[in-house]
Amino acid sequence: MSRDPIAETIASLMPKAKAELTELVAFKSVADFGQFPRSESEAAANWVADALRAEGFQDVALLDTPDGTQSVYGFLPGPEGAPTVLLYAHYDVQPPLDEAAWVTPPFELTERDGRWYGRGSADCKGGVIMHLLALRALKANGGVPVNVKVIAEGSEEQGTGGLERYAEEHPELLTADTIVIGDAGNFRVGLPTATSTLRGMTLVRVTVDTLEGNLHSGQFGGAAPDALAALVRALDSLRAEDGSTTVDGLTGDAVWDGLQYEEDDFRKDAKVLAGVELIGGGTVADRIWARPAVTVLGIDCPPVVGATPSVQAGARALISLRVPPGVDAAEATKLLQAHIESHTPWGARVRTEQIGQGQPFRADTTSPAYAAMAEAMSEAYPGQEMQYAGQGGSIPLCNTLSALYPRAEILLIGLSEPEAQIHAANESVSPEELERLSVAEALFLRKYAAR
Repeated sequence: MSRDPIAETIASLMPKAKAELTELVAFKSVADFGQFPRSESEAAANWVADALRAEGFQDVALLDTPDGTQSVYGFLPGPEGAPTVLLYAHYDVQPPLDEAAWVTPPFELTERDGRWYGRGSADCKGGVIMHLLALRALKANGGVPVNVKVIAEGSEEQGTGGLERYAEEHPELLTADTIVIGDAGNFRVGLPTATSTLRGMTLVRVTVDTLEGNLHSGQFGGAAPDALAALVRALDSLRAEDGSTTVDGLTGDAVWDGLQYEEDDFRKDAKVLAGVELIGGGTVADRIWARPAVTVLGIDCPPVVGATPSVQAGARALISLRVPPGVDAAEATKLLQAHIESHTPWGARVRTEQIGQGQPFRADTTSPAYAAMAEAMSEAYPGQEMQYAGQGGSIPLCNTLSALYPRAEILLIGLSEPEAQIHAANESVSPEELERLSVAEALFLRKYAAR
């Protein structure tokens, strides 16, 4: 039985896809210009813009967004009267973290054990390539049957909201009948999955002060209030004995009724050490897709090496709170701040500052676009039916687009399955997933246009 021409075309384009992803991964496009040069992000943006121009896109532009980064926009006209589909990805990436932990250099795409390793390979530079492959396959097999808008964001990982604010200021730019967000992933390699919910997120910086300056721990310790200890007490109050998140006034007992995540599979995916318990109650899916989750991202205090025997006068922490669908992120932020302030002991002076926020998202899976995607996925993954899963991560743009374009259908697919280890050392993408999801997206665009 011969393969579908779309699949044949994309298979033939995979060597080019690998070469292009190699070029794109090489840009150190971390949108934190205190760590990495702005020129790296600008070069990546120009690469994406040039790729769109090469595919015949019109009105290609580098959009200067309010957070000081650039998003790349382009429009590819389709047949008269055809629907418009917006394809989203982001070209910015997380920092590589500990480069010594990478087996191969983080910004050099390297093939190993059947996967392609490199920062951004799955999240989300691979998504840019996925969109290009799908469009190229359609052009080679009768043409692109819809109007296509592409938007490639430049600061998604920083959560600074540049593209959201730009879209709000220019609401006509991204109008579409359907939006495909290429920044999610399959539940497992080979199991086609649409992400139907996203948790939102808020970031809060906490500062605790108790003394005018550090004190000798022998002379003053035992009576002098220790700011670091006060901070630790406050942070500990955010978890119950079993590790569940406990923020005063925030409900944490929601239940996920879709695809389930077996505990043994989760332990393997999360690389939990032998003998260490998982935290929280309910199913794993409840915990990571339907309930709030607090994480201490960092603490400012003296490092162990070079520490002196001192009572600390001040300490800081950065906290993230993942906010489940159905909960307003702004209200959750207020509850988190109030909780920290009320649980800081000894009358210590505490300040909380919100530095980032994104709302949770829930898709309408009964829409025609989802039906078209389910058909496309079943053809791209023979013998499989598309599954619905949640995602614990946040894509704030989803809610912005949903609010701006309430009639638009929003679908989330992508390359960030568990083996991809996005945001960690040794991030990778499965080329087989890239190939099959590109086929699925191309077939989706064709089926959606025919509805």
